[in-house]
Amino acid sequence: MVERQLAARDISDPLVLSAMGRIQREKFVSADYRSQAYHDGPLPIGYRQTISQPYIVALMTQALRLKGGENVLEIGTGSGYAAAVLAEIAGKVTTIEFISELAQQAERLLSDLGYDNISVIHGDGTLGYSPNAPYDAIVVTAGGPEVPESLKQQLKTGGRLVIPVGATTSMQSLLRVTREDKNNFSHEDLCGVRFVPLVGEEGWPVE
Repeated sequence: MVERQLAARDISDPLVLSAMGRIQREKFVSADYRSQAYHDGPLPIGYRQTISQPYIVALMTQALRLKGGENVLEIGTGSGYAAAVLAEIAGKVTTIEFISELAQQAERLLSDLGYDNISVIHGDGTLGYSPNAPYDAIVVTAGGPEVPESLKQQLKTGGRLVIPVGATTSMQSLLRVTREDKNNFSHEDLCGVRFVPLVGEEGWPVE
């Protein structure tokens, strides 16, 4: 997976490649899909959610430009796979999941795997998590209609926010937002992506 799907494309960050090479992805999917755990595609994890394809996890993690030891916020815990990748590099990871059942499952699994630097929170990820702010980096694994202001304000100066944003729930642009100073943010369009909707107060309405 690391050689063919990541390094053979445009994933060059050695920290990201090493982190993804250490994690057993099959532990984050159901028994029905374990034979496909290392395929380059998303897989269902229940509750109309998916575990993202390995390449997208690597791409978004690389876009955060982590060096090691950072304080990172993830929005959309899902299975916990991306949080584990982040935790292999960052010093502290806070991950928020809107669906309580997924939050509980991920918390148990990550604890069983020995990740003591991950805090799983059940709540509205569009509002971030101010008790652990400010963050060096924030990554959002669901597509929103715009960049939530709460997340921007929880970034440190120089911090990076990577988030899919689009006018519809079917297609988004992957953006990297960098906080230049207290009131100014720069935006980069990295590529087109397709994610499940980001629901919450500063995202799409809950159906």
